[in-house]
Amino acid sequence: MSVQVQCLSFRQPYAGLVLDGVKTVESRWRPLLAPLENLTLAVHIAWRDWEGDEWRAVLSDPLGMNPAKIQEVLESGERFGRGVVAGLVDVGRTWLCPASTQGEELQRLERSAIVIGLQEKHLTHLSNPRWLKEPLSARGSRDLWTVEIPAELLP
Repeated sequence: MSVQVQCLSFRQPYAGLVLDGVKTVESRWRPLLAPLENLTLAVHIAWRDWEGDEWRAVLSDPLGMNPAKIQEVLESGERFGRGVVAGLVDVGRTWLCPASTQGEELQRLERSAIVIGLQEKHLTHLSNPRWLKEPLSARGSRDLWTVEIPAELLP
């Protein structure tokens, strides 16, 4: 027996940050996750890293993580390696972040998304992250795709 779930590739460190519950808002230039509201999304760990390291500044400044804690979070995210479906997350509401968003509200969203500069992006709440019991090898894709996860791997 298995379950079919929509899947999305995340580059590291974001895949691990989502599955460890540090990143609770996903940002995209289009409302990719809007159709999945109230559904479960499989998280695929891409082979490539995220370009740029603004995430490191968000983790250390607003979230107050010291270098040792950041390293611990990064290592946790690598527990299953790359090129695998590693876990599941529940998808919430998607909304457009207005260009006028500033100050505390913007900082709160940037802390949740672990990204700076969210204005005019589509934001989606993510919750209830959970790692699979074991990784599932899978080839990633640019957009959403369907993955079949054997029941014995479900958390």
